[in-house]
Amino acid sequence: MKQPAILNLESVTKQFSPTSYPAVTNVSFTLEEGELLGLLGPSGCGKTTLLRIIAGFEQPASGTICIAGKQVAGALSWLPPEKRNTGMVFQDYALFPHLSIGENIAFGLKRKKERLSQKQIKERVAEVLILVGLGGLEKRYPHQLSGGQQQRVALARALAPQPALMLLDEPLSNLDVQVRERLRHEVRSILKAARTSAIFVTHDQEEALAISDKIGVMREGNLEQLGTPEEIYTKPATRFVAEFVTQANFIPAKRQGKLWETEIGVWEINQHNSLNSGELMLRQEDIILKPDERAKIIVRERHFLGREYRYCLETASGKKLHARVGAGNNIPVGTRVQLSVTPELLQVF
Repeated sequence: MKQPAILNLESVTKQFSPTSYPAVTNVSFTLEEGELLGLLGPSGCGKTTLLRIIAGFEQPASGTICIAGKQVAGALSWLPPEKRNTGMVFQDYALFPHLSIGENIAFGLKRKKERLSQKQIKERVAEVLILVGLGGLEKRYPHQLSGGQQQRVALARALAPQPALMLLDEPLSNLDVQVRERLRHEVRSILKAARTSAIFVTHDQEEALAISDKIGVMREGNLEQLGTPEEIYTKPATRFVAEFVTQANFIPAKRQGKLWETEIGVWEINQHNSLNSGELMLRQEDIILKPDERAKIIVRERHFLGREYRYCLETASGKKLHARVGAGNNIPVGTRVQLSVTPELLQVF
């Protein structure tokens, strides 16, 4: 018999006042055991509100929520946060400064329904500290740890009671770039090792792509698209998803039979739609540049980013496009270039 999904949302809507726009509109999705879901979107899109609704800090206006097969929110039911079997990791860590690391982690264990002995608590604290790579640091205090270490303690504290679902609200946003890049891989490894399902909120596209099994892209309270990182990146469902996730270029295009014509070229695109005009999406990394004195596209700016160059291009009409190419392809500013791209990588919106 198949186990119930860890999380199931059906038509969840949240409106803070009768005169305001809904913060979350008719959101439905399912999260299976062991899956990691990233809620991605710009500020104010409703992703944190949705996380708070799942956690029980906000009550939806309509819809139902089930965690591990048990309904926790609906027309006739409502469970408070402490009864939902979830763990929460906040943006600011929320560690108790007057408690040691071991005491911080033990805090949640002492609040469990099933009473644990002091020995069991000590063993579980040691176990999760090893899981997050901080074994032996239980006697230190939060101020004695780095930001990255404090965030791992917060993760350990949430994992210690073995919740059915972990909820993480912008967990890495307060960290330096290098620490954040390292820790996002560690967070994924820790959650996978613990076999814990999780939802984390982020506005960072790379972070969502690196950590998630699934990504839900949100816009103005709506779940714009839900899919694997590969699906979201290579087959965006809407122009918003394409622009926000891939930071692609868009250029006006018109259909002529099987071909799509633009000011920078003509392509046959294998995409089924009823559009006769639209915008052609060109991902920056899919563009190939070749110097050509007869070309109408000019390199206006060049930025060295270590592994690659980012070029700002200007078309004959004055439209700006951006391209990313390997560091070995050094094209001087002012050079005229031909632009090409594989037709299979193109989409029209």
